[in-house]
Amino acid sequence: MANMTRYEDEVAAFSLEVPETFNFGVDVIDKWAEDLHHLAMVWVGEDGREERYTFADMRRESNRFAQVLQGLGVSKGDGVMIVLPRVPQWHMMVVGIMKLGALPMPGTILLTPKDYEYRINMAEAKVVIVDAPNAAKVDEIRAQCASLEHGIVLGGPCDGWVDYGAAMAAATESFNVPEIRSDEPSMIYFTSGTTGGPKMVLHTQASYPFAHEITGKYWLDLQPDDLHWTLSDTGWAKAAYGNLFGPWRLGAAVFIQDSSGRFDARETLGLLQTYGISTFCAPPTAYRMMVLEDLQSYDLSKLRHCVGAGEPLNPEVIEQWKTGTGHTIYDGYGQTETVILVANYPCMEVKPGSMGKPVPGFDVAIIDANTGAELPDGEEGDIAVRVQPQRPVGLFREYWKNPEETGSSFQGEWYITGDRGMRDEDGYFWFVGRADDVIISAGYRIGPFEVESALIEHAAVAEPAVVASPDEMRGSIVKAFVVLAPGYQPSQALAEELQAHVRQLTAPYKYPREVEFVTDLPKTISGKIRRIELRQQEEARKMGGGSATKEL
Repeated sequence: MANMTRYEDEVAAFSLEVPETFNFGVDVIDKWAEDLHHLAMVWVGEDGREERYTFADMRRESNRFAQVLQGLGVSKGDGVMIVLPRVPQWHMMVVGIMKLGALPMPGTILLTPKDYEYRINMAEAKVVIVDAPNAAKVDEIRAQCASLEHGIVLGGPCDGWVDYGAAMAAATESFNVPEIRSDEPSMIYFTSGTTGGPKMVLHTQASYPFAHEITGKYWLDLQPDDLHWTLSDTGWAKAAYGNLFGPWRLGAAVFIQDSSGRFDARETLGLLQTYGISTFCAPPTAYRMMVLEDLQSYDLSKLRHCVGAGEPLNPEVIEQWKTGTGHTIYDGYGQTETVILVANYPCMEVKPGSMGKPVPGFDVAIIDANTGAELPDGEEGDIAVRVQPQRPVGLFREYWKNPEETGSSFQGEWYITGDRGMRDEDGYFWFVGRADDVIISAGYRIGPFEVESALIEHAAVAEPAVVASPDEMRGSIVKAFVVLAPGYQPSQALAEELQAHVRQLTAPYKYPREVEFVTDLPKTISGKIRRIELRQQEEARKMGGGSATKEL
């Protein structure tokens, strides 16, 4: 059953009244917990072990964790970096942090010691939470983090760390919940940029925990009796969309699979069948792999709604999925800085390959970023969100401690997303590409600066340039163009050495899957590398069927 019967009517009638105060843990989790049997989560471990949690369980465990944090001196506004795999405790901890009014700062378990140091210091985090395998990374840089007062480890104990299990065993459910205004900070996500380190996206209580009702209702199409599965690691904003705020605002249960290995299409289809998943969100990479299987051999009769996000989905994959399952994939477009912005909905025709139409509550347009003028239908421009005279609820407050980046993103009456697109004569939006050089590979956002910084640390590299290169399975892959230092010669062995070098210095998913050695790089008169020229070169080569220099 769709949450919208007619798109135009819903847009016209839409309103989202923000209360003066809002606490996701109290106003959402505790509310659903009034029904002691209301299912909140089905979790499956790597060994196939299954655990089920009600909202009452989440209320109890989040209360206890909030009390643990209070005992450590954590209070409203303090930063808490949380880096855990897909385990139920992540949800319990995030809700507990938010009940206290502290700021959860999620990160992926692939972070390196340098990543921890950068993020803790930039956000002045007071606490860091990790699992036992990642504790050593923090220990390596802990002395360089002046703000860091406590480390909490899951799966410990570890020397110098607060053991989560022991602390929870000693905790009670009693703690004083501070009053939190809806316009106060709620959480911070780090998102890659083209220059410098990752930016801190600061959301308010209203802009993410509250406003993701839009995501859950209109795009995910959720009901309180749904079991929803979003494929996402806990460190990405997509987890907030589909594993936390979106579903739980609507009272739907989430399905979580703890899997640290490569995506397995057959295993995923088997889980959809076994657990009777009713709504499903996956990146295009996953759908591309699943349509290669015999879809009709699986009983997916409980599945009723499928969505895709992370990058544009190929129309042919949408058609193959529909042929094999009977379901349309409803593409959606949003950012770490926003809730869902543009989407396809069950109440309207889907144009395969299109992002769809703006969600109720957002005025999205294609503009000329230089003039702020809206462009005619069919003309490519910058995707922008109108913020005047009324700022939409589901939009981040700012790039914290980065007024320059914030200022450049808000121009006149618009928030400039940094993406390029076009709108057709029927009001459907089409994604064209990044306005900057951020690479989206298999749903991961990768800043070229981070990869280039790792490459330049190798003695053989004189100058690198990193761009997205089209890839049939991943959408794009990271490709490095490398000018070698004197005394070094191009070779397959050296390409592999550089790939291994990047893996060691930064998160493994960021390494360049292709390395091409060049004598020079295209540049502007001022000396800036023209990545756009390299990207266009890659697109032409891939479309022409050219072979890669080196891919692993």
